[in-house]
Amino acid sequence: MNEVEIAFEKTGRCGVITLNRPRALNALSLDMIVAMGGALDEFARDEEVRSVVVRSASPAAFCAGADIKYVAELGKTGRHAEQLAFLHAEYRNCRRIKFYPKPYVALIDGIVMGGGAGIAVNGAHRVAGERVSFAMPEVGIGFFPDVGASFFLSRLPAEVGVYLAVTGARAGLGDLVALGLATAHVPAARFDALLERLVDGQEAEHAVAAEQIAPPGSDLLAEREAIVRAFTPRSLAAVLAEIETQSAGSAFAATTLKALRSRSPTSMAIALKQMQLGVDLDFEAALRMEFRIASRIVYGHDFYEGVRAALVDKDHAPRWKPASVGAIEAADIAAYFVPLSEELSAGAA
Repeated sequence: MNEVEIAFEKTGRCGVITLNRPRALNALSLDMIVAMGGALDEFARDEEVRSVVVRSASPAAFCAGADIKYVAELGKTGRHAEQLAFLHAEYRNCRRIKFYPKPYVALIDGIVMGGGAGIAVNGAHRVAGERVSFAMPEVGIGFFPDVGASFFLSRLPAEVGVYLAVTGARAGLGDLVALGLATAHVPAARFDALLERLVDGQEAEHAVAAEQIAPPGSDLLAEREAIVRAFTPRSLAAVLAEIETQSAGSAFAATTLKALRSRSPTSMAIALKQMQLGVDLDFEAALRMEFRIASRIVYGHDFYEGVRAALVDKDHAPRWKPASVGAIEAADIAAYFVPLSEELSAGAA
């Protein structure tokens, strides 16, 4: 490795974590995940550190997610235990960040997706720059929105979290602040000034407030009525039917329908059920649910087909199994959510 993919330093009263894997848009390798966890623990113990900042060395992306291509390669070669160890380490970091004992400040600009959302949204302070582009796009690669999304997306207003989970659509700066996925807007050019305040030992809340400015409005909340009508139904077939009805007279609905028709039907059904269950779970229970889903999905077809189509062959023509929403069996989706201990006690493989 010619460059350090993740760097740590204590500067003044602040612990600073810098993601530095620009060619991969800071996709998190296992080494990065483990090293980040170790640094967070060290900063938590250091009495001189008052706050921790996580930032990117590249303006293009905060973090595009976990190294999902690597995770898929592990599964294709039968190394499922290593796959699940990777995901366990990633989820453990999400828990570490959610309950971090000191102010945790994520400076997010550019792409924030998947695992990148896990190391941002689960923190106390999510400071967004003007170019931020957020998504949980896992349904497009046959996976599902994890890293705590069952908790943080399910609680968003106006069913927008359900929409984001099931479609994998993007959200911009105005959306993130309005929805609470970001806690403040600070122009990216002022990130260094904000960091200096934290280095000097200012309280994180006061430091952010001193640099923040008003964000633009939310484009997604402008579509509130359409989203509520479409994404309140309790079945994926009902969601699709409502979007089809709306699509004749709405550019937003037409775009949404196109997205839904390209995603893995199984993944969308999992995501919808996640959102329905997640709203009643605490954070740790949500992570446990996500781990049991992951423990099943890595033995299926769609994850590997989705990664092939998007990241390996890049033909963007995945062949999902089953191929249509109508072919989804409720019992098959429910099986992803069975607690692992119950499955093992029942003698399942």
